[in-house]
Amino acid sequence: MFILSPGISCKEVAPEKNEQYSLENSTVTLSYRYSQQTTAGDEFYWYQQYPGKQPQFIISHLGTGRLLSDPVSGLSVTVREDEIHLDLQISSAALTDSAVYYCALSCDTTLQK
Repeated sequence: MFILSPGISCKEVAPEKNEQYSLENSTVTLSYRYSQQTTAGDEFYWYQQYPGKQPQFIISHLGTGRLLSDPVSGLSVTVREDEIHLDLQISSAALTDSAVYYCALSCDTTLQK
């Protein structure tokens, strides 16, 4: 009997703050820290979740900051120069932007030898 266990090499991305507050019509920056420097092949996916609802995809980008998805009005993403900090900016924040935000990334699921 042979058991093959795929080695999954995932890096971590975590929010810098668990909660953030702002005034309406201001710009809100949600910052996340990546466990290592980003690479061009890293893919980041951002989601927004309202209470009692499923998370909804909002935007995605590469580790270079280049968008993978269509631009979304009022949203922008930045990979900072140190390449371990990612920012999602919400311009002209409104009460309807009050939600939980998630940043996820694709994992390298190739077999490890």
